[in-house]
Amino acid sequence: MDKGTIVRTAVLILALANQFLVTAGLNPIPGTQEMWGEIITMIITAAASAWAWFKNNYVTLKGKQQKTLLKQSKLIK
Repeated sequence: MDKGTIVRTAVLILALANQFLVTAGLNPIPGTQEMWGEIITMIITAAASAWAWFKNNYVTLKGKQQKTLLKQSKLIK
């Protein structure tokens, strides 16, 4: 996986973990509940989800093969 995929996946995991903690009433990641509340946390989770998975991440084997073909054809960097 490339750097972008790793960063998007890490942000998504953190946002989902924080959302779970807030929903369960446990201690969320510091600063999120006191400053923003549950609604903002939900918006952050939704944005991270969209950013992480609506991008073309080439995570599956088929996706990696597509990326290789696109690079060979010089259609992507």
